[in-house]
Amino acid sequence: MKIHTRLNLFGLAMMAFAGGCSKNESPAPDKTQPAASASSQTTGAKKHKGTPDDPYVIGMSQCNLGEPWRAQMNDDIRKAAEKHPNLKVIFKDAQNDSLVQRSQLEEFVNQGVDVVLISPKEAAPLTEPVAKAFHGGIPVIVLDRALLKEEYTSFIGADNVKIGREAGKWVAETLGGKGNIVELKGLMTSVPGQDRHRGFLEGLDLKAHPGIKIVFEADMQWLEPNARKEMESALARQPKVDVVYAHNDPGAHGAYLAAKQVGREKQMKFVGIDALPQEGVQYVKEGILSVTFQYPTGGAEAVDMALKVLAGETVPKKVTLATKVFTHDNAAAGGQAIP
Repeated sequence: MKIHTRLNLFGLAMMAFAGGCSKNESPAPDKTQPAASASSQTTGAKKHKGTPDDPYVIGMSQCNLGEPWRAQMNDDIRKAAEKHPNLKVIFKDAQNDSLVQRSQLEEFVNQGVDVVLISPKEAAPLTEPVAKAFHGGIPVIVLDRALLKEEYTSFIGADNVKIGREAGKWVAETLGGKGNIVELKGLMTSVPGQDRHRGFLEGLDLKAHPGIKIVFEADMQWLEPNARKEMESALARQPKVDVVYAHNDPGAHGAYLAAKQVGREKQMKFVGIDALPQEGVQYVKEGILSVTFQYPTGGAEAVDMALKVLAGETVPKKVTLATKVFTHDNAAAGGQAIP
């Protein structure tokens, strides 16, 4: 980061416009865990004064708004920014299209925003344009889905491997070492989908539990209608299903609806991830899901860190958000933290 800082400042000194490097972010102490990566400090070339009359402009590119969790992230960002009259947020919806998201990032750069927030659809197509904006002097905060390179200001997200591992442990214990599992995966070209699958296998420990089998798996791309369709296929092929592990709560709910349609929902348990209060946690309270694991949006933390970036503060390269588990026994009390 120090090399990048020197290069950026040198390059900008030779050019006819003011530029800047970037920085990383610090977590809210009560919601995050310490990050192990290094931090840095840079001087951003702010395009706006940061006053109510000329507020700082934050560009937020959301990969899609078809998932309730992503709509919640935008809402969290909006509510956090509204507390600061010197901030303005421009929201863009990439509608699940990486090419659209690339163009949105270019639009933000051309518009002269002060900070970019981005929750990428996929790692590979967005790595290069994010790096280009970052090296061009615009701070970029990446949310939820990691990229292939760390050429950005900071990353905020929960530990998807850990969450998947905890889900796997819960399933293995619940099954008592024997049973059939359906896994409905998130988008497997995204890092969270890959991590939630890998962590789940680690938690299951199939070598130690040979009686546990994953009898059906499919990529439902985070979307409930897709999950319902894939679960219909699983039920048609598998006469016995004991647990459905979906990479998000909409996927688990879609699977439940498919099972209910054929009168089999009471034969299996449904496991989800996200734990939005009005969605996953409510499903647990209603007995639709047996368990859900919290995946915080990081929206409020992103605004807090953008403010630190604009103030020229030193911030960490990575912030890992904490998680909780919600079951029927603890959902009303706010879940249980996972250390």
